[in-house]
Amino acid sequence: MKSFEEKTFDKINFVEDGFEKAEFENCTFISCDFSSLDLSGSHFTECIFNDCNLSLCQVKASGLKDVQFTNCKLMGINFGACNPFLLEIKFNACQLNFASFQNLKLKSTPFINCSLQEADFSDADLSAAVFDGSDLTRAVFQHTNLQNADFRTAFLFSIDPELNRMKKAKFSRADLAGLLDKYQLQIV
Repeated sequence: MKSFEEKTFDKINFVEDGFEKAEFENCTFISCDFSSLDLSGSHFTECIFNDCNLSLCQVKASGLKDVQFTNCKLMGINFGACNPFLLEIKFNACQLNFASFQNLKLKSTPFINCSLQEADFSDADLSAAVFDGSDLTRAVFQHTNLQNADFRTAFLFSIDPELNRMKKAKFSRADLAGLLDKYQLQIV
């Protein structure tokens, strides 16, 4: 398998130019288009993605070790298909609508100012994760470990405390209604 170290990929359209499975270490991707590509089996270690489109990519058995995504489109990706070994990802100002994080261990993962509409976090370990300024409209939390997670500035979430582990999770008073949705209460 081909490998790249400390290389910057700037404004490359991998959809048109082609993408070859490879190992990337300490690489930076700026304004690159990977949309709908099969990245399965590729490994990214200590990589940075800025302003990239990775929507609908296939990531089966891909390694994501200490990977940062900033202002990226990652819609519809099944992160649950990634290699879970040493999985560590960080998101800032990303579009993660319809993404799946099922069964993943994402302790302390930051989701900062992200759109996570209809994302699936079922059976995931999100203990101490931070959802700072993130939109969680119709996001799914079932049997999810949310202990010590921070939702204080997250919005439009609906989380059933009876179906999730939530000890010491943090919420703002203004958004507590998102924990009571199933009761159809009118909170004024």
